[in-house]
Amino acid sequence: MPPRPPLTVLLASPRGFCAGVDRAIQIVERAIAKYGAPVYVRHEIVHNRHVVDRLKALGAVFVEELEECPADRPVVFSAHGVPKSVPAEAKQRQMLYLDATCPLVSKVHVEAGRHFDAGREIVLIGHAGHPEVVGTMGQLPEGAVVLVETVEDARAFRPKDPANVAFVTQTTLSVDDTAEIVAALRARFPAIAAPHKEDICYATTNRQDAVKAIAARSDVLLVIGSANSSNSVRLAEVGRRSGARAYLIDDASALDLAWLDGARTVGVTAGASAPEVLVQGVIDRLAAAFDVSVEEADAARETVTFKLPRAVA
Repeated sequence: MPPRPPLTVLLASPRGFCAGVDRAIQIVERAIAKYGAPVYVRHEIVHNRHVVDRLKALGAVFVEELEECPADRPVVFSAHGVPKSVPAEAKQRQMLYLDATCPLVSKVHVEAGRHFDAGREIVLIGHAGHPEVVGTMGQLPEGAVVLVETVEDARAFRPKDPANVAFVTQTTLSVDDTAEIVAALRARFPAIAAPHKEDICYATTNRQDAVKAIAARSDVLLVIGSANSSNSVRLAEVGRRSGARAYLIDDASALDLAWLDGARTVGVTAGASAPEVLVQGVIDRLAAAFDVSVEEADAARETVTFKLPRAVA
């Protein structure tokens, strides 16, 4: 048997679960433990197939709309946030609901409301159709928030009063892309009101910084995460921009070893909704084909935690 070729694995840190994802998953687990199965979840609690499948096995039932939930069972709202109409409907139906919205998404909701109350026209930088964007736009009356996805959109935006504009952003965007859009808005509207603290969350920023730190040293970058996970898709984009051939994979079974032909160094990271067990699975798959040495590359230390709702604390 020929010797396995050497391969250095640069393991990005931080990677994987963030505090908001961890909290959301705990809320579903504890709701099932407290109230019994089934517990309904409106939209995927987080965008990861493995997490969703595991919670289904415990007794979670995932639906897209509240009308699919019986009134006599608990329902959890996903980490991405929901329009105001959703809890209003749950109250009207006298449902027990638990809100797993990430507190950093809730912060964006509060900011948007503050700008609306001050009479400003609000720009939301984000991706059309993403549940976080739907939830943020749904905090305010229809037409109160204008979605901007690109620099071109920012240049085309025509407010009624250019001196009275504000912007907020989706929390899981590319830091670099968003900076370009914000610069385009500021060039046109110097008085535009910005968030007190950047809306792109600490976990998104840290994971992108960690990818930048390893991508330039990697022949190939493997990003573990689901295709509908915005922050995971952004990690692959950041890796490509930094010079690595980047692939987004759900788990080790999606890894094509042909991608690694001629590679000496492979970077590995995981999106904020991907569990660590998937990272270990990819390393094990690599170790079966190569003589692997793992090097952890620390870009930041994360100590953030969020409290659980009283009902399941």
